[in-house]
Amino acid sequence: MAVVAAAGWYAWTGLRPDGLPDGIAAGNGRIEAVEIDLAARIAGRVRDVLVREGDFVTAGQVLARMDTDQLEAQQAEAEAQLRRARIGVETARSLVTQREAEKTAAGAVIAQREAERDAAAKRLGRTEMLSRRGSVSDQILDDDRARLQGAVAAVAASRAQLAAAEAAIGSAASGVIDAEAGVEAAAATLQRIRADLADAELKAPRDGRIQFRVAQPGEVLAAGGAVLNMVDLGDVYMTFFLPTAEAGRVALGTEVRLVLDAAPQYVIPAEISFVSDVAQFTPKTVETAVEREKLMFRVRARIAPDLLQKYIRQVKTGLPGMAYVRLAPDVAWPSTLDGTLVH
Repeated sequence: MAVVAAAGWYAWTGLRPDGLPDGIAAGNGRIEAVEIDLAARIAGRVRDVLVREGDFVTAGQVLARMDTDQLEAQQAEAEAQLRRARIGVETARSLVTQREAEKTAAGAVIAQREAERDAAAKRLGRTEMLSRRGSVSDQILDDDRARLQGAVAAVAASRAQLAAAEAAIGSAASGVIDAEAGVEAAAATLQRIRADLADAELKAPRDGRIQFRVAQPGEVLAAGGAVLNMVDLGDVYMTFFLPTAEAGRVALGTEVRLVLDAAPQYVIPAEISFVSDVAQFTPKTVETAVEREKLMFRVRARIAPDLLQKYIRQVKTGLPGMAYVRLAPDVAWPSTLDGTLVH
């Protein structure tokens, strides 16, 4: 670790330009950008890859397609199941209507049987009175008594039919609920399959540039398997290192000037977007002030998105260069760093 610390320290001091005024810090770094892996959400075969390495793409552009034959078959099956489930709901509702009609009929039968019972009871009363006078035979009296008992039994039977009809209505209503749940389940299955079909088209989440084609048409990928790797050219930055004393004075939003080795005539404005809270190149033990001065902190300077958009086709990641940080706002930039990027 001590060797790594010394190497980091001497690399920084060796590459730091001479002649910078107090309040201006510098560090060497490399242009980087946020990388995005475009991957298949579910396992499948790659059907088409529509872009090449180095192509610029826009947000929402279709970059690759997965094979969807199996998903399309599942979609057709799910649509058929949904139609069947909807028919099942209509059938269940029709059954409820039928059972309600049976209940109404059972109620009418009860009224009829009760009327017959009342008539039989009145007839028996008259027959008993005539029997006491000797005007009717015992046979007629017995027949009227039997007729009343039959009418009473018929009323009980019709009431049992009414209770059965009411129970049938409850069962039919439960069938409607079950059928409606079947419709919801079939619709959810269809929605999931449609989402899988939509995910079978891999689209660019942002504007950027294709960096790698990870998979080729015909390859079978597991769920989460990457097809393409792209860089988000709206989030480009340089990562560099500063020693403890200077890193401690850097605040988020601090002005930075970037100069790339490949284009030293351009000065690119940027600002600090990140300062690590953990030192790099750290020795095993830090016991003296001299050792503490060797601690280096990772710093990130982000280039403004509107500037990147203007020069998006000139942006290249991996380019080395220097980052110059103005630690105090009242310090003037040297004349060599006072310009801005021009085409």
